[in-house]
Amino acid sequence: MDLRRTIDDGPMSPFQIAAIAICLVVNMLDGFDVLAIAFTAPAIARDWSVPDDALGLLFSAGLAGMMAGSLFIAPFADRIGRRPVIVVCLVVLSAGMCASAAAADVRQLAAMRALTGLGIGGALASLNTIVAEYSPLRWRDFAVSLLQTGYPIGATIGGSIAVGLLASYGWRAVFVAGGLASTMLVPVVLWRLPESFDYLVTRRPDGALERTNALLARMGRPALDALPAADARTTPSLRAQVEELFSPEHRTTTILLWVAFFMVMASFYFALTWTPQILVASGLSVGRGVSGGVLMNVGGIVGAGLLGWASAQLGLRRLVSIYMAACTVAFVLFAALAGSLPARLAAAAMIGFFIFGSMVGLYAMAPRLYAPQVRTTAIGWAIGIGRGGAVLGPYVAGLLLASGWERSACYVLFAVPPLLSLAAVRSLPAWRT
Repeated sequence: MDLRRTIDDGPMSPFQIAAIAICLVVNMLDGFDVLAIAFTAPAIARDWSVPDDALGLLFSAGLAGMMAGSLFIAPFADRIGRRPVIVVCLVVLSAGMCASAAAADVRQLAAMRALTGLGIGGALASLNTIVAEYSPLRWRDFAVSLLQTGYPIGATIGGSIAVGLLASYGWRAVFVAGGLASTMLVPVVLWRLPESFDYLVTRRPDGALERTNALLARMGRPALDALPAADARTTPSLRAQVEELFSPEHRTTTILLWVAFFMVMASFYFALTWTPQILVASGLSVGRGVSGGVLMNVGGIVGAGLLGWASAQLGLRRLVSIYMAACTVAFVLFAALAGSLPARLAAAAMIGFFIFGSMVGLYAMAPRLYAPQVRTTAIGWAIGIGRGGAVLGPYVAGLLLASGWERSACYVLFAVPPLLSLAAVRSLPAWRT
C-alpha cells in the first residue's frame, strides 16, 4: 500500500479533522500571544513613558525570539518528531506569557517577549507540516489556509478580550490570560495530536510501524505489513539538513522562498504591531486603537479564508501574486486617507485582507517545495529568515517615527516589500505534490 497516496486520495476522516483543528487552535493562541504586545503597547507606553524607538525594540523582541525558535528549535522536529517539539514549545510559550505579566520594566518585558517568541517560532513549522501531511491532496491548500486563519482569529478574539481586560484590570491581565490559555492546551495536544506520518517513515523511531498502523486504524485505513522503503537521503544532523536546503536541487527554491517570507513579514508585522499605537497617537482612545487592530485581523480572516477557497479555481501562485500586488495598494491607501477615520479603518481591513492572504499563500506553497526528510527544517528556516524581516520592520518603524517621520510615510515605505515578495514568488520553480 502506498501510504502517501492513501492519504492524498482518501476521504478526510474525523481523526484527521481533529488533528487539523488542534493545530488551528494552537495557531489561534499564537495569534493572540504575538499581538498581545500590540494590544497592550498604548497602555504600556503611557504607564512607563516609553518612547517610539524603545517601543519598536519591544515589538521586535518577541519577533526575534520567533526567529530563533524557527531557526534552531523547529529543525529538531525532523529529528525527534513534530509532536514533542510542539509540546515543548507550548510550555515555553506559556512560561513566557505568564512571566511577561510580572515584568518590572521594558528590559524585563522584552526578555520575556523573546522567550514567548522562542516557543511560538519553534512550533509554527511543525503545525504547518502536520496539517499538510494529514490533508488529502484536494483539501490541502484549503487546510493549510484554514490553519493560517487561526492567527487572525486568535488575534481578533484576543483583541476583543484585551479591550475588556485593559479597561478592568490593566495590561498585565492580557498576558496572564494568554499564558493560562496556552497552558490549558498542553494536555489537549498530548491527548489528541498525532505524530507526522512522514517523520515515522523517514526517521523510523522505535515502534514506528506499530505507531503508523495505530494512526491508520484511527483514520479507518488498512494496516501496513511493513513501512515503505526509507529515503536514502534521510539526513542525520541539523547541519546536514540545512546543507540540503542549498543542494543543487533546492538552492534556488530556498533563496527565493526566503526573500518572499522576509519581505512579506517585514510589512506584515509592521502593520500588525504599529497600527493600534499609530491610531492612538492620531487621537483615538486606547480601546478604539486596539479595535482598529482587531479590524485589520478581521480583514485577515476573510482574506485568508477566501484564498484557501479560490486557489483551487485560480491557482495558488497566481492568486498569491494578486494578493501581494493588492497589499501595496492597501498600504498606500492607508497613508493617503489619514484625514478620514472611517476610510482609514476600511484601508486597515484591506491591509489585513491582503497581507494575511499573502502569508497564507507562502505557508501553503512551502511544504510542496521540499522532500519530507527536510520539510520541517526548510519551513522552519524560511519562517526564521522571514522573522528577520519581522524583527526589522517594527524596529525600523520605531526609529523612523522617533526621528520625526510622518506616520503615513511609514506605510508608503512598507508598501514596497510585498512587491519584492511578488517577484520572488513568480520566480519559484514548480513544486512537489
